[in-house]
Order: sequence, then C-alpha cells, then structure tokens
Amino acid sequence: MTIEHPTPPAFAAEEIVTGESTRSARLKWAIVVDTALPPGRMVNAVACVASATGVAIGGLPGPDGVDASGVTHPGLPWAGCTVLGTTAERLANVRAKAISAEDVWLADMPLSAQTTRVYDEYLSTLASTAPADLEVCALSIVGPRATVDALVKKLRLL
Repeated sequence: MTIEHPTPPAFAAEEIVTGESTRSARLKWAIVVDTALPPGRMVNAVACVASATGVAIGGLPGPDGVDASGVTHPGLPWAGCTVLGTTAERLANVRAKAISAEDVWLADMPLSAQTTRVYDEYLSTLASTAPADLEVCALSIVGPRATVDALVKKLRLL
C-alpha cells in the first residue's frame, strides 16, 4: 500500500514577509521529537527531519544576511519552527493524525534511520517494516496554521 502525500506546500513570493511576526505566516512548521531518546539521538532526529523539510518546502528559507564585517550568513527559516517533545506513543498518534490531515506535509525519522550506518540498509529495513511496526523518533509537520496547531496541541515546548 502506498500512502499518497500531498504536494509539499510552499510560500509564494508575496507571502514571504520577513518584517512581521512568524505568527502571521499562512503555514506553520512544527517538529515533534520523542523525549525519551538520548540527547544526541534526539538532536540528530530533529536535524534530519529539519533538513528534509528545508529541501521540500518552497520559500521556507529567508534571504541571506550580512553581518557588520560583510560576511554572508545563509538564510534561516523566516516563518519559524516550533520544536516540541512528547512520548513515543503520543508521537505515533500525532503522526497518524498528520497523515490523514488535509493539506499537511510530513517528514518522519524512523528509528531504523538511526540504527543503520548505510543509507541503502535503512531503505531496505524501511521497505520491510509494516506501518504498524514503524517506530518514529521525530516528525516535521508543515501545513495550515490552525491544522498544525490542532495536531500538536498540548505538547511540551523544548
């Protein structure tokens, strides 16, 4: 069975308003991580789903910035990102709801991605894992602000 994911949302050029609060952005980005993971694996999972999100969501990075000495710094997500923590069980519930939510894009970090050292081995392990057996370390969710807020309601800010 193949789960069809919506086309990743994107910010149109006219929506990229860097002079306003991140709360004015049409889309919200939240990352949810299993807080039972050791700190290094937790940070790794967040970084990995953030990387996938930065590639997929058009218009997410803001313009580059230049410091007082003239050094250019790459653009960061202008619309912000909320990082939340929860239990593995609740993480699985949020994932299930996000998959079925309308206009929501999701990147997940299966545990098998952290327990293999060769990407092809990860892909092979993933291909033989039943959806009910998939253990997820972190999720990155992007979608309409109200929808994402409802998905992550009452989760703890990290």
